[in-house]
Amino acid sequence: MATFSVRFLGCKVSHTDAQLVRERLLADGHVESSDAADVSVVNTCCVTHEALRKSRHAVARAARNHGRVYVTGCGANLSETAFAGLPANVTVVARPSEETPAAVAGDVGAIGCVQADARLDRVRAFVKIQDGCSFSCSFCVIPRVRGGSRSRPAAAVLREISRRVGQGHREVVLTGVNLGLYRDRDSGHRLPHLVREAGAVPGLVRLRLSSIEVNHVDEELVAALRETPTVGRHLHVPLQSGDDHVLRDMARRYTVATYLKRIAPLQDDFNLTTDVIVGFPSETDAAFAKTRSVVREAGLTKVHVFPYSPRPGTSTAAQDPVLRSVKQQRSARLRADSRDACLSRWRGKLGRDDVVLVDRPGRGYGDDYSPWLVDAPVGELVRVRGAAVSEEGILAA
Repeated sequence: MATFSVRFLGCKVSHTDAQLVRERLLADGHVESSDAADVSVVNTCCVTHEALRKSRHAVARAARNHGRVYVTGCGANLSETAFAGLPANVTVVARPSEETPAAVAGDVGAIGCVQADARLDRVRAFVKIQDGCSFSCSFCVIPRVRGGSRSRPAAAVLREISRRVGQGHREVVLTGVNLGLYRDRDSGHRLPHLVREAGAVPGLVRLRLSSIEVNHVDEELVAALRETPTVGRHLHVPLQSGDDHVLRDMARRYTVATYLKRIAPLQDDFNLTTDVIVGFPSETDAAFAKTRSVVREAGLTKVHVFPYSPRPGTSTAAQDPVLRSVKQQRSARLRADSRDACLSRWRGKLGRDDVVLVDRPGRGYGDDYSPWLVDAPVGELVRVRGAAVSEEGILAA
């Protein structure tokens, strides 16, 4: 028997992959420990240079107080040198996400006493339905480290959701690298069909999508989101840039007009959030100004801002002409815009009711993923009314 810890860096898909490793080790009879353990698993991210730097730092720190460290996830699949020079007790597991839990568990070694189930370590459950991407945006390393798109059978997804609900999770988030590519050809399921069936799982209170590309926000998906009562009124739709020339250079396959048209049916009542890259090689001051304008026109609230950094193996790997100071200035402006948009939406909830899932002491999220400050037990769904607004969220009465 070994003691172990698992940490993830990056997105919800990374969290889900780390959770699968955790569950496999628990099922094999190993014991999770928050202190210095025999084994540490660090599921890494490499979407930006900064993400990879943080991943290396996390691995190096783990190597100082764990007997063995396993490096998994996107960073592990980036290149042979991404984690070079680290201590000898570090093992890089360069495997597809589907193979990683078994690879780590096989190296750690199973014992006779096993656990039938392992509870998730969060209030909401993340269920991965799809992995990889079959497109190649010019800045993105994900197809290289995760491979082409592949989907889980719908029956397996629905079984997992039922299991998570049985564990006590009231909210499920469907995750994937490119959710709109979901296809179960044997059963005929596409994402809208899966949303309807997932949302109807007995006992499930709330269903969300982690992120969706705007090209896949079509009439069928919008109808599924609107007509499934358990779907939360929030959608994360990456924009990346509000300038058509930059979008073309990014190989994003849509225009600003298309983006605005696709999200228009959801603007009235859905909380729409997004990702934006600032400082892309062809982004001028004028192009950045257009991005700020489109964010306002689209009614986007929370903007996850990523300063551009060249990624190995991409078509823009050798390009980085925008000064770091300019990237920092643009990032600060866009984050300030996002803050103002969030505060405006939160103020609109004053005197109105919502149902909040409390996911940590004193905090939770409403139906549209707006943050609430609420005094209630973790894991509870509570009805609240907006009383005031702070920088952290909406204060519940």
